[in-house]
Amino acid sequence: MISDRNFRHLDLNLLRVFDEVMAERNLTRAAHNLSMTQPAVSNALRRLRESLGDDLVRRAGYGVEPTPVGLALWPTVRDVLEQLRQSLAPGAFDPSTARNSFVMAMADATAAKVVPSLMDILGKEAPGVNLRILPLTTRDPRELLESGTADLAIGHFPGVLAELSAIHLQEDSPRFLHQRLYDGEYVVVMRRGHPLAQAPMTLETYCAARHLLVSFSGRPFGFVDEALTALSRQRRVVLTVNQFFTAGQVVATTDLLTVLPRHFVGATGMAHKLALSELPLPVPAVHVDTLWQRQAEHNSAHRWLRHAVERAAQQGFEDAPGVVVPATVHG
Repeated sequence: MISDRNFRHLDLNLLRVFDEVMAERNLTRAAHNLSMTQPAVSNALRRLRESLGDDLVRRAGYGVEPTPVGLALWPTVRDVLEQLRQSLAPGAFDPSTARNSFVMAMADATAAKVVPSLMDILGKEAPGVNLRILPLTTRDPRELLESGTADLAIGHFPGVLAELSAIHLQEDSPRFLHQRLYDGEYVVVMRRGHPLAQAPMTLETYCAARHLLVSFSGRPFGFVDEALTALSRQRRVVLTVNQFFTAGQVVATTDLLTVLPRHFVGATGMAHKLALSELPLPVPAVHVDTLWQRQAEHNSAHRWLRHAVERAAQQGFEDAPGVVVPATVHG
């Protein structure tokens, strides 16, 4: 890495270029955001590479990907730049003129309800802001947030929140904060006309059926299976997919059962093909939270984004049955 002597001569403007390139993973977009030419961005990266002795980013497909050194360095660079920006211009974010790009990670069931209302808010209040949605493939998105891959994660993170609560008892400033976005419920979903749709679902008929599981990680064991294990029961999962929408399509044309968020069924466009039944066993409440790094707490742009997401959730779930929309921030 860089020596103390070389650091004294380092052009700190190069770090702004590095931060933007890492955020966009694309030199052309980074150049546009910085009001620079692409050759100028490339030259800045070359100078930084010479100072640090590492490529930092390498060509990959239509963009770039970070080296291990670049990935490790970026959170520190981003944190320092953000602290400096907040010190010099704490109220600088103006949504009506902003050109920010935000990245959020969430499941398709969440996106189906939140994103349409969020885009309506952006169109009216922040027409220059861009939004990218990443598929949520984990119940612990902290690595996505720490690496800067996502600005905000939205989902059901019971393990993470339990760990954060335990940490909060020992630390005054945990590294992550969260806010309850809404509370929902899961229901059994099957094709309309399914033999099991003709009567209330019993635990025996449920366990005897063939099941489709939505699993972000691909692990063939979910919260329903955990609840069944507590009752000394089990079900047969014959298919695992990683999207709720795919699950809806499959069960609409087969005899498989799946479990979906109640609010999502209407958003699939296939509600007329599906039948719903209450789960025949108690399962934990489904809490959907936003999760972000503490260092972004007082970032005016990030604060605006969180508030916009909160409003979008309220709009998207106004008429949704079985959904409660609280708003509490926790450390």
